[in-house]
Amino acid sequence: MLGQLLPAFGGAEPPGWLLRRVAAGHAHGVTVFLRANAADATGLTALTEILHEAAPGHLPLLIGADQEGGQLVGLGHDTTRFPGAMALGAADDASLTEAIGRAMGRELRALGVTVDYAPVCDVAVEPDNVSLGTRAFGSEPAMVGRHAAALTRGLQEGGVVATPKHFPGFGAVDADPHFELASIDLDLKGLEARELVPFRAAIEAGAGMVMSGHVALPAVTGDRALPATVSRLVMHDLLRNQLGFNGVSITEDMDMKAVAQGVGGVDESIVALRAGVDLLLMTPDRAAQKRLEEGLRQAAVRGLVPASRVRASERRLLRLRRWLKHFTWPERAYVKSQAHRELARRSARAAMTLVRDEAGLLPLRPEPGARVLVITPQPRELTPADSSADEPLALAEALRRYHSEVVDMRVPSEPAEADIRAARDAAAGADTVVVATLATNVQRGQARLVEAVLETGTPTVTVAMRTPYDLADYPRSATHLCSYSIVPASVGAVADVLFGRAPVAGRLPVDIPRLYPRGHGLEVPQWP
Repeated sequence: MLGQLLPAFGGAEPPGWLLRRVAAGHAHGVTVFLRANAADATGLTALTEILHEAAPGHLPLLIGADQEGGQLVGLGHDTTRFPGAMALGAADDASLTEAIGRAMGRELRALGVTVDYAPVCDVAVEPDNVSLGTRAFGSEPAMVGRHAAALTRGLQEGGVVATPKHFPGFGAVDADPHFELASIDLDLKGLEARELVPFRAAIEAGAGMVMSGHVALPAVTGDRALPATVSRLVMHDLLRNQLGFNGVSITEDMDMKAVAQGVGGVDESIVALRAGVDLLLMTPDRAAQKRLEEGLRQAAVRGLVPASRVRASERRLLRLRRWLKHFTWPERAYVKSQAHRELARRSARAAMTLVRDEAGLLPLRPEPGARVLVITPQPRELTPADSSADEPLALAEALRRYHSEVVDMRVPSEPAEADIRAARDAAAGADTVVVATLATNVQRGQARLVEAVLETGTPTVTVAMRTPYDLADYPRSATHLCSYSIVPASVGAVADVLFGRAPVAGRLPVDIPRLYPRGHGLEVPQWP
């Protein structure tokens, strides 16, 4: 059963125990993290080459990464940072989403990575779901399914296994599974109409893997305390029998608190395998891995997991690896190529959503010498599934392409009263203010800062650069824009739109509570 573990490790070189296990055919792959495993793309490629070469018959390993785009770019700045799922939902162009999937697949494959833990199929109906954030395409099931299928097709055309997640979906909860278990309180009819729609679409598009979510599904299991990951009714009866999935199933990290942690997590892992899961996703904690490995050895000796289920998993895993062998290894030139950077820029522009411009402030046309104050909070990671702290959010620099007198003011992610007073004073002395916010439902000080700036009466543009819900926390803003992302392409697109150098056609992929419904957006095909 050790072949059903997908471990991770720390360091720039694969450890000896892992290479020996791969060479013996007892490991089907690993998960890699740029922060943990390599300083750059060159180092990552060298690492994956060693791993693939150790596999018998050079059958490609399942080397996975969290390369979603936007909020979660697991392989860092040496890859093209595409806007994430919610930006693609705002653009709502499935052909664009598929092209991005294809580009991401080629880049991952060129780095030796063969599995992408994407697309996110969760339907974003709960604004306070911080762990989801902009990782979801939107709140309308059919639209989410359309884009999940498109990203799946694109990734797999690029030679990378797509992994729809987090089955059966946790977009309707307000808890982070890294820290606690939540429950989806829908009946079976409700699940069919919402949560399961995107997974059906991605599976029909040919997804090779599906990742479970650590969320309770009492309509299926009858138990609000039982994670879907460890339920055979969910992971076999629902996923395989009802949705027709015949690929490889994999868990979320088995050290998340949403899965009750028994002795070393052994009990939960054995139950997950009995439930029909093929792979257990693990973190780099080697001591925890050893405890689990010993537990699985004992479980095998005692027959706690039927041998027939282990053999079925082995067949599915080998079938997926043989599928990977049909693809060539692209040149490294694909990674962060000019064509891919242009695709990122095009998708970022297509996502831009003008929610409100009651003051007719846009496009900005400052007089020579006029002071444009740009206020940006320091990005921070609001959940472990987040790489936002790696992004510089250089919005002032982007605006200087169009106007020289731009004042750059940076504030903490949670501004204190002194920061808010300083922002208000600076705004009072400016001709125009552009203030960015990043999830004000979590970082409340940012909303108070916006309110203080608005009180000065200085013409102000607010830009929600993470989730679009921020306007609900400062509803007096008369001119409001959503970018859904702080990757460089999105920051550049904000500047392009503010200065009238790009059209605006994005639509809200979710509701802004109490203000605007999904689908709202002011379309400006050509600025004056």
